[in-house]
Amino acid sequence: MTWLSILVPVYNVLPYLEECLQSVMDQADAGVQVLVLDDCSTDGSWALMQQLDQRWPGRLQLMQHERNAGLSAARNTMIEAATGDYLWFLDSDDKLLPGAIAGLSAIVKQHAPDAVLCDFSVWREAPRLKHRLRGEAHRHSFQGPTLQRSQDRGALLAGLLRTGQLHAWSKISRRSLWDAGLRFPAGRYFEDMMTMPQMALRCSSFYYHPQPWVAYRQRANSILASMTPAKAADQSAALWPLAQAVQALQDDALRNDGRLQFAWAHQAARNLIGALRFLDRQRDMPPAQRQALAQQFLADFGRISPLSLPALRQAYLRRGWWLRAWKLRSWERRAQQLGTPGAPA
Repeated sequence: MTWLSILVPVYNVLPYLEECLQSVMDQADAGVQVLVLDDCSTDGSWALMQQLDQRWPGRLQLMQHERNAGLSAARNTMIEAATGDYLWFLDSDDKLLPGAIAGLSAIVKQHAPDAVLCDFSVWREAPRLKHRLRGEAHRHSFQGPTLQRSQDRGALLAGLLRTGQLHAWSKISRRSLWDAGLRFPAGRYFEDMMTMPQMALRCSSFYYHPQPWVAYRQRANSILASMTPAKAADQSAALWPLAQAVQALQDDALRNDGRLQFAWAHQAARNLIGALRFLDRQRDMPPAQRQALAQQFLADFGRISPLSLPALRQAYLRRGWWLRAWKLRSWERRAQQLGTPGAPA
């Protein structure tokens, strides 16, 4: 019986791939399916996959796209091929920490939740003191019920949005949650933020285990480290699928959940500020394009967030978050300046 499918998309990760798969195979039992899909790598990753397949005969299920289609499409292809009761998305430059699969297995056997949430550590080749002081050895992915099976969907969504850690690899979910057409958006950036809240909406139960199970490799070419106008636009609109899904549910109790409203607006504001910060640096961008993007980012917040910008500032102040309230107001003013024709850059 296959109780777990681990889905590993591969694209030009030759220096990291072996360590990633070794971390899985060191702890995978016979009930774990390991799917590895090459998305037309050009660095020899496919050849390494074939070599590793010989190391673990019959344990890896190798797949290959005919043309490069991107991370979302690679994950979607593997979802179709997965047979495990649960799905675990693992990026091929990251790795599982020892005991991760055993820890998951124990929770699944005892509690059988729809989703299991775990923490992670930030993995740097040369960590410095400032990284340790930031707590990178143990990053929390959730704020809410801990070490218990919970059926509080509002707490699940609010806890994920409060931390902003919406990556797919820290959330193991029942495959059945993906049966009704839930997939990652092909060709888009911030695909995890667009998708994982929708997965959480489908959960009837969850379990949060506050231990790092994944080592996340910090690389210089991450999305946030190499922003473009297209990436900024996707960041600004990343929670729109959540807004649409909540509206379609027609669940007044969920829509009016104060915890969720605040956390949702808080993450929408982080997305807005992130997109505006990129835009503010684009001194060589044509003024008309900067104006249009600034107006778009403000409009995205307005259609996505359950709280207006003034209401969110008041919520920050009630919590004593004075600096956040000031920062939000400052960026709101900057967005209005950028979005006004003829305004100084």
